Amino acid sequence: MGSEGAKGGITINVTGFKKFLGVVENPTERIVNNLKEYTEKRGLPEGVTLGSCTVLETAGEGARPQLYKLLESPVSGSVNSNQTVVWLHLGVNSGATKFAIERQAVNEAHFRCPDELGWQPQRVPIVSEDGGTSKIKETSCSTEVILKNLKNRGYDIVLSDDAGRFVCNYVYYHSLRFTEQKGHKSLFVHVPLFSRIDENTQMQFVAALMEAIALTC
Repeated sequence: MGSEGAKGGITINVTGFKKFLGVVENPTERIVNNLKEYTEKRGLPEGVTLGSCTVLETAGEGARPQLYKLLESPVSGSVNSNQTVVWLHLGVNSGATKFAIERQAVNEAHFRCPDELGWQPQRVPIVSEDGGTSKIKETSCSTEVILKNLKNRGYDIVLSDDAGRFVCNYVYYHSLRFTEQKGHKSLFVHVPLFSRIDENTQMQFVAALMEAIALTC
């Protein structure tokens, strides 16, 4: 398969999350753990490389060193200046019935429950030097184009301007901040539980999502 957007080469690194309160089995953990094998069988567009596939602890401040170690790691493709590097973060919205592309993250941590390492911040800035909790960082990915591509493929998907204030938003804000400094790209997508959209459909969706991202980069 060819991809006009992948002429210069693109590496897509994917992350998911482990379990957390109320979600004993996180679908993104299964998706990320199976993605390499799935894409090897299915194939990727020409010029597109699946980089790292990592399942993150569902935690904020306590897991931040692990997140930055990952973002800065050579396996991410960040040492190859000829590659466009994209960080695709997957998280679950247990109440959702469709996929959601998150256009932005907010500089606010306000956890409704403790994360998996016991941290429960209340209305504090994620990065204090960036200013107050109203600070927003937006993805540089072409979300409207990605949305149209995936809708045309038959997926039930929406754009969202609210990734919550829990770990998903926390990771996304740090990722957007890091990629902005490095000239990379970052995108966060929420998926439903497998009880709402089955695992095979979600695997197909993530593969299609990677292709759609490649076409816009």
